[in-house]
Amino acid sequence: MCTVSFISSGGQYFITSNRDEHVSRPLALEPQEETIGSAKVLFPKDPKAGGTWFALNENGSVGVLLNGAFVNHNSTGNYARSRGLVLLDVIASENPFDLLQEMELYQIEPFTLVLFKTTLLEFRWDGNQKYFRPLDKTKNHIWSSATLYKDKVIEHRRRLFEQFIGGDSDILASEVVDFHSNNYDDFENGFIIDRESGLKTFSVTQAIIGQDDDIVMRHLDLLNEKLFEAPFSPTQLTM
Repeated sequence: MCTVSFISSGGQYFITSNRDEHVSRPLALEPQEETIGSAKVLFPKDPKAGGTWFALNENGSVGVLLNGAFVNHNSTGNYARSRGLVLLDVIASENPFDLLQEMELYQIEPFTLVLFKTTLLEFRWDGNQKYFRPLDKTKNHIWSSATLYKDKVIEHRRRLFEQFIGGDSDILASEVVDFHSNNYDDFENGFIIDRESGLKTFSVTQAIIGQDDDIVMRHLDLLNEKLFEAPFSPTQLTM
C-alpha cells in the first residue's frame, strides 16, 4: 500500500503493489474470496482492521490503496473507519466510480486510490476534499505513498521506474514483480524497505488483466517466501 505501478504491455495491464508496514503489525491473511453485499471479492485481508489494500471483484474492478494523499499528514489516530474497509465498500460496488462521488469520507484518514475498470482513475482524499484524475490506460504510471517518501525520493523512484520501462513495449508481469522486489541498495527508500524504525516491506501483490478481461492475482508473501496465485473471470471467481 506504499508503492503502486500500472503498466500497459502487449494488450495486458499489470497493477502491482508493495505493502510496507511496521513489523509489529500482524501479517495479512492469504487472499481469499468473500461475498460483500452481492459481489464476490478477492483480497488479502488485514486481520487488524478487516480491510485490505488490494482487491478485485467479479465485475472486473481492481482497486489499490496507498496511505496519504499529497503530503505526509499528521495522523490523529481517531478515525471513523479504516481506509481498507472503505476500499472494500468501493470495490464491492456495481458502480465504484459513482460510489466514490457519493461517499461521505469525513473522519476518514487521507488516502490515494488507484481504480481500474475499463478506465483508469486516480482518486485522492486529503481529509477535506476529493480529487478525481482520469488517467490514460495506454501509458505507464507509478505512485509512492506521501506518508513514507519525501518529494525528492518520490521523483527518484519515478526515474527508476522510467529506466525500467525504457522503450520496451512488451514487458512481462514477472519482470514487474522483480522490479518491485528490488531495494536498489537502499533499505530506506528502495522498493523493498527494511528501516531501523521497524518499517518493512511485507508483500508484493499483482493483478494481471488480459485482453479478454480475465484477471490473475499474484500475492508474494516476502516474509514467509510464499506465492499465492488465483485466476479470475468477470463472471466467476475460481480458487
